[in-house]
Amino acid sequence: MSIDKIVLAFAGSMVLLSLALAHYHSQNWLWLTAFVGFNLLQSSFSGFCPLAMILKKLGIKPGCAF
Repeated sequence: MSIDKIVLAFAGSMVLLSLALAHYHSQNWLWLTAFVGFNLLQSSFSGFCPLAMILKKLGIKPGCAF
């Protein structure tokens, strides 16, 4: 799986998890949703993605296939 797909899957999972936590636990979990959305937006303009950097350091190749 490529880094791009991992980042998108992770971001989507975090959004769904934070929405579920906001519904069942506390509305403050919506701040996590906002953070993930902001990070995706700034990454689209700047190209800086902390998760992608971490995955590269773990040895995952940017263009590797399944």
